[in-house]
Order: sequence, then structure tokens, then C-alpha cells
Amino acid sequence: MNLEARKLSLVQEFLRIDNENIIGALEKFLHKSKSDLFEQNLKPKSLQQFNQEIDQALEDEKKNNLVSAKDLKEKIQKWS
Repeated sequence: MNLEARKLSLVQEFLRIDNENIIGALEKFLHKSKSDLFEQNLKPKSLQQFNQEIDQALEDEKKNNLVSAKDLKEKIQKWS
């Protein structure tokens, strides 16, 4: 069975569940698994990469290539 077929089968099985405790446990498991996988793939930045990002941020500030927190919040409000 390929991945797409397995996902479809899992969704169908999930839709048949009518126990809130099982749904809650599955949600916790999914979030924990995703978090663990993300953490496993984290790699520290090199000092050179870190400094390059700082330099880029300073350059963006000089060129006024920024979005204020207020403007960002307003844009986000328009999403919904």
C-alpha cells in the first residue's frame, strides 16, 4: 500500500472514531510526533551563517525594507 492509500485509510478509520478520549490521545500523539521530528531535524547554525543573517537584517533596516509589527498585525487581520 502506498503512502497516499495509507493516509486515506487512516482518515477513514479516524472518521469512524466516536470516542473523545481516543481523539484527544491521537491529537497529542500527532503533535508530539511532529514536534519530535522537527527537533531531530534541527541543526545549529554556523557562526558565519548567524553573522550573515545579522548583516542582512542590518542591511534591510538601512534600506527600510521592513514591516512594522503594527502593519503585520493589520495584514494578518485581513486574512480571515
